[in-house]
Amino acid sequence: MRSDSWCGGLSVIGDVYKSEAYELSCFINKEDEIIPWYTINKAPSAELRPDQKDSDSLPDYSILDAILYQYIECSKSREEIVAQGFDEAVVAKTIRMVNRNEFKRQQVAPILRVSPRAFGAERTVPVVAKF
Repeated sequence: MRSDSWCGGLSVIGDVYKSEAYELSCFINKEDEIIPWYTINKAPSAELRPDQKDSDSLPDYSILDAILYQYIECSKSREEIVAQGFDEAVVAKTIRMVNRNEFKRQQVAPILRVSPRAFGAERTVPVVAKF
């Protein structure tokens, strides 16, 4: 079997920023509770250890998403993003995490593309690339 073959997985919201995922969830629940509210309202967490929260290691999603948008979709450099008023350390850390975790994006299921520039094939960076 080829290493790039798929097993039926599809990442439906893989091209949606976290803050957009929350907005979509609220929209879906506009008339009826389809997505349990406790999953929407609880603090975001990868749940890799007890009591872990995303806010322990990441900025607020509104800030993180804005930095990611500038870096990924607008192809802005670290310096250009910082010049827009974002904290230099937060920008550097965010870009470092994106680049360091590129290999994970090559392992995920295909993503339904909804943005002009997704974390898909067009953003592929060689796994051995050093940043």
